[in-house]
This record gives sequence, C-alpha cells and structure tokens, in this order.
Amino acid sequence: MTTDRRPTARLGSLLAALAIAGGALLSGLPAHADEPSGGATAKATGEAPKVDLVLDVSGSMRAADIEGKSRISVAQQSLNEVIDALPPETDFGIRTLGANYPGDDKAQGCLDTKQLFPVGKTNKVEAKTAVATLRPTGWTPIGLALRGAAQDLGKGETTRRVVLITDGEDSCAPPDPCDVARELAAQGIHLVVDTLGLAHDDKTRQQLLCIANATGGTYTDVRTQEQLTDKVKQLVDRSVDTYTVTPTKTAGTDTCATAPVLTPGVYSDREKFSEHRVYRVPVQAGQELRASVSVSVDRAVARDYGVLLQATSTAGQELVRGTDAGSGRTDVASTGLRWSASMTSASPTASASASASPSGAARTDVCLVISNSLAPQPGVAADPGLPLELTVDLAAASPAPDGPAMGLGHGWILLLVLTLAGLLTGLLFGWIARWRIAVWREN
Repeated sequence: MTTDRRPTARLGSLLAALAIAGGALLSGLPAHADEPSGGATAKATGEAPKVDLVLDVSGSMRAADIEGKSRISVAQQSLNEVIDALPPETDFGIRTLGANYPGDDKAQGCLDTKQLFPVGKTNKVEAKTAVATLRPTGWTPIGLALRGAAQDLGKGETTRRVVLITDGEDSCAPPDPCDVARELAAQGIHLVVDTLGLAHDDKTRQQLLCIANATGGTYTDVRTQEQLTDKVKQLVDRSVDTYTVTPTKTAGTDTCATAPVLTPGVYSDREKFSEHRVYRVPVQAGQELRASVSVSVDRAVARDYGVLLQATSTAGQELVRGTDAGSGRTDVASTGLRWSASMTSASPTASASASASPSGAARTDVCLVISNSLAPQPGVAADPGLPLELTVDLAAASPAPDGPAMGLGHGWILLLVLTLAGLLTGLLFGWIARWRIAVWREN
C-alpha cells in the first residue's frame, strides 16, 4: 500500500509560512524600552577602575582560628581566587604591612609597609606567586600603609578603592589610621577604604569601622574563608560598576520643599538610622524617571531591616515605591523605581505639583524619599550616618499598555499569533488523521 505524502508536505509548508508571518508581525513591533536597539551597549570610556589590596602580614596572622586554618593561609587562598576572577579592565595591586622586618626594633618595624605588586594590569601568575611567598613577620602600621595605598592609586576623577584585610588594630600609631582616613577623605581624591576584620575584638572592630566610615567605605567582620573571598570579589566588582562616574555629594532634607534639586547623575549622601531623606527631581512631559538607591550597611545592625525608596508628589501623594530587606549581615541594601506621568491617573493632588518649564512643556516635580528601618546593635556607634548612593536618570517614557501597537500590549499580540498558529495546526492534523483513516479503510 502506498500513501500520498502531499498533505504532510503541505503541512510543513504551512507551518513554515506561519512562523515567517509571525516573525514578520513581531519584528514590526517597536523595541521594548529596556532593550538596546543597537546591539551591546558600549561601555563608558575613561580611566580603568583601580583597586589596591592592603594585606596585614604581621606576626598575629599566624593564629590558626579560622576553620582550623591560619589567618594568613586563609587570606592567601582567598587572594588566589580573587586574582583568578579579576575583571580584565581592572588595575589591581597589592600592598603589605608587617611582611618584611623580623626584628624587635619597633621604630623600624613600624615603617614596614611595601608594595608587593604594583597597581596595573595583572599578571596573575606573578601576583599569585608573590602572595604565596608571604610569611607572618612583624608589626601593624595600618595608618602608614593607607597613606602608601593612596600613593599607589594616584589621583584622578574616578573613585579608587583600598581593600584592607587585617586581624588587629594599628600597633604603631601615630599616625592613627582613623586620622589618616579622614585626612585622605578631606583631600578629595575619591578614595574609598573598605575594611575586613579577621579578628573580632571590640577595639579592632571600632578602628576598622572608623576607617570605613571616614571614607564612605564598608566594614565586614569575616568569619570564614568563603566569606572573605566573596566579599573581596564583591568589592572589586563594585569598583568596575561605579568607577566611570564619581558620585556628587549632596545632602537630602526632611521635606520636599527644602530638598536639593537633582538632575540625572550619581549622588552620595549619609542617612542616620531610621531617618527619612528627601530629594527633588523635575520630570518633563514625555519623560520617565528612573531612580535607584544603595545603602551600605557598614556596621553591625539589628536583624530584619528594610530600605524604602518612594516617589511622591510635592503634596505627599505616593506615586510608586521600591523596597529591599536585609537580615542583619554586613552588606548593601538596594532598590529602585520607575515613574512617568502616564503611569498616574490625573488627580487634583497629582496636578498640584505640576508646573510649566521655561520651554513651555509641562513639568512635574517628583520627590524622592529614602527611608530605612535600620537600628544599630548594642555598643555600635550611630554616627556618622550610613553611606548611600543615589542614581537618577530621565529617559523617554515607555508607551502605555494600551498604546499605538494595534490597541494591544505586545504580549497580547504574541499570544494571538501563537493561538492562531496552534488552532490552524490542530485543524490540519485533524484533517490529515481523518484522511489517513479514510485511505486505510479504502485499502
């Protein structure tokens, strides 16, 4: 018995035609606002992100109290993993303190800080070899090492990061490391110092918190090798994400009427525990406001906290909000929001905040309110406030769901195409099945 295969061939042709038609229909839709229309987005040009890691190699790093391993071996293993994962665009260097002078002369030992690997493009084999040669030796001149790290990184318009790993407080002051951190911050050289403590006594913790707070950095109390590795990688990645724009310092207020007016850009500020800080952004007709905030939880805080970012009218009506919650570990809480006039139905309250710009276009003043429900753990200093970074952008407003695309959202069009294709395919398969049964009965 022979079977006519023409219906099957017709089916294949019809399905191909449906696929082509569906693709042509979907290709005619305007691109989504979040999708780049010209391929990969070009990275902003500028100087390379720079990170200098300052490693304590003093005698106390011999202590074997991190998961049964010595502090120095944990640091070395973590650094190996960090070096392997370095982004290619990052200029990375390593400075040591207490690594070279083995004697008892404190005056001499307190000068012991040296650049182990220069800040620049990293030869990973050479960097890992240099780290492997380190042996715990001397004193702990943290203040002097921070000054040396600032020189290693040089000056420029973008933020530079120092990542300090130590297991104790400075044993060589003066200079006091907190004073050095304040001195570096006052120079305006865009230097941020993040501190990681391998020991857990109060004096060390307070000193490392002070250093981080003075420069807008973060402090982490390290308990495991995995935690150390992950945190250093996070800090290196953060330098890559933020180095192209140096945040502009601003100061939010407690009311929208007195709030600073922000244009698109990146801003830094400090917010006290359980505080509200307000900023104002003028949004023109046809624009969409996009804002995000990151609050650095740089000291020990109570568990179950949250960060809230609200967009409100000048009369206090909430337009949209974004939230993030944390569990108490030292980290960063981040959230964001998007708003345009088309997202809010007209109301007396909303229209009360609208005005006309000099060009005649309608403008709405949107108030950005940053709040937190953070509380310090007992004995933790409340001042200065927590570092925050606010990003503000204005883009062309996305079309409303009932916009010009055939009166339907893009998702509905796709659903319609798929439904139609499924219906026709089902009818064809049913017709072919009935035809095959008829042929079989005739034979």
